[in-house]
Amino acid sequence: MQKKFPLQLLAAVVGAALLAGCGDAETTIVEQDPIDVPDDGHDHGDDDHATGAGRLAVLSAGGDQALVFDLHDDSLLDSFSLSYPASAIAASPGLRYAVLVSRNDDHVGFLDGGVWQEDHGDHLHPYAQAPALSDYSRTATRPTHTDVGDDQLAIFYDGNAELGLPASVEVITDHDIANETAHPAAIHYSMAMHGVAKPRGEYVLATVRRADAESTSNAKVLPDQVGVYHLHGDDYELDVVLDEVCPDLHGAAQNHDNVVFGCRDGVLIATETATGYSASKISNIAALNGARIGTIFGNEESASFIGVANGDEQVHLVSIAPHENAMSAFDWQPAAGRTPVAYSFANDGSQFLVLDDHAVLTVLSAHAHGDHVHWEEAGTLQLNDGDLGAMPEGGKFALTVAQDGHYAYVADPIAQHVLKIDLETVAVVGDIELETVPAGITWLGIAEDHDDHAH
Repeated sequence: MQKKFPLQLLAAVVGAALLAGCGDAETTIVEQDPIDVPDDGHDHGDDDHATGAGRLAVLSAGGDQALVFDLHDDSLLDSFSLSYPASAIAASPGLRYAVLVSRNDDHVGFLDGGVWQEDHGDHLHPYAQAPALSDYSRTATRPTHTDVGDDQLAIFYDGNAELGLPASVEVITDHDIANETAHPAAIHYSMAMHGVAKPRGEYVLATVRRADAESTSNAKVLPDQVGVYHLHGDDYELDVVLDEVCPDLHGAAQNHDNVVFGCRDGVLIATETATGYSASKISNIAALNGARIGTIFGNEESASFIGVANGDEQVHLVSIAPHENAMSAFDWQPAAGRTPVAYSFANDGSQFLVLDDHAVLTVLSAHAHGDHVHWEEAGTLQLNDGDLGAMPEGGKFALTVAQDGHYAYVADPIAQHVLKIDLETVAVVGDIELETVPAGITWLGIAEDHDDHAH
């Protein structure tokens, strides 16, 4: 059943949410590597009230401005002018920094959200300070994909074939950002490619592009193999190329045991074993009608992955279960004539969110039947009842999820605000008004812990 949220009722709902308080969700501090922070003159207070609700980084349309809000009271903490217009925004592995990707300017910058924690040996100590632009940045040709795993961030630079500039990968941590590590561990390729890399501790699973005459990809800039790279000294070296071929490889995701890559003919599964990684393939199912899975989502708390295939003017969602060596179509599929613009797992992997271009947020819940996970619709929200034709040119709705509770945030460029969604009740419980048109958002703060991988 679809729930509508008339905009004229926002004030009443926000008032009720403020009376109820913003700190109902419990926050459990998790251990991560200590971060060396230079003395910056700020008060590094340990007020749990200040750190508990996290912060929201908002990228403006045009990418030339970033804003940071305190989610305890939805107040604007500061806004920053960016020297390089950002084309994308994401969170760092430790959720302290907003990662600002400027693909056309070959630049990746970082915005310190100001909330983090340090390992003090016998306890984990939270900190809160004013947000600030970091002086640290990374520069290489066409940064495109950023992928997080094992408290690491892999930045994949596509390179430029026309200029003879090869692709590369850099792997950094929040510690590297705080300490401005000049030469992070890297992978250096011999040719350009539109690829992806998944960091896993001492290893990185990253794409391999062969010579055009050998490649099975139709689009030769897309790789068709996956390599296992191992850290040796300051850089990663190729240990082995997995024996399964993945033509027109695009899209990848990982969980505790597996890394899944999208291929023209199915998906490649790389499974971690006691001696390394093994590879297998799951073929596309008939329900895809020949469409290729080009986007994949995973979560540490979910044994199954979700693949997205675009084709025949229809978007298809499938569940990918490496432990069953199976792929199955969702009972729910995006409505015809509506295009999803954002997807995300909830922080604990029990829900999957789909936001479409008609401002409808659909919440899907995981239900286990033995070893099989079945996804069912838990509810929908219509987040804008106005004229969708008023969308600014090039604009779209944006989505991020909190990592300290069951909440999601949706940025609306038409209404110029960010709505807070309670995912347990599938209801809007807050509204952050903006004085700029939002282009992207990401949640920053201290994540809650999850002790098992139940879903």
